[in-house]
Amino acid sequence: MWYARREVHHTDVVEHWAAAVRAAENRGDWDEAISVISSVAECFSLDYVRHDAHLWHMDLLAEAGRLDELAMRGETDTHARRRLDRLFYEEDRDDDLRRRAQHGDKTALYLLVRLFRRRGEDTAAVQAVTAIDETDAYALKLAHETLADT
Repeated sequence: MWYARREVHHTDVVEHWAAAVRAAENRGDWDEAISVISSVAECFSLDYVRHDAHLWHMDLLAEAGRLDELAMRGETDTHARRRLDRLFYEEDRDDDLRRRAQHGDKTALYLLVRLFRRRGEDTAAVQAVTAIDETDAYALKLAHETLADT
């Protein structure tokens, strides 16, 4: 019985902060949304709610245009690094992806190859892999796959 009451309380708390984040997000008040979510977000938490909040936090940072903060967090946080890479991919920022890939970011390399392939720049995709890491079998596979597979 005590456990059930605790779960209801936990659910109420989650609904409260989640509603506050959504409301701030809808208003475009990124500072407020990020402030609220960061108070509960926890990377790789055993509590899936806190971990999901962490992923949401990374999305909010991207939506708010806080690329410097994402990049700083990305030095130690895989989710921040991947979210920044995905943002660069979505915004067709091949120079940023290339720079990150040249510094060892495998996700950036794979997204760079996918970006070139999506744009029909197949030769550029192969050249990027050759220049950055020609030993990466997965990147080579992505560079040579048929477009329907990328």
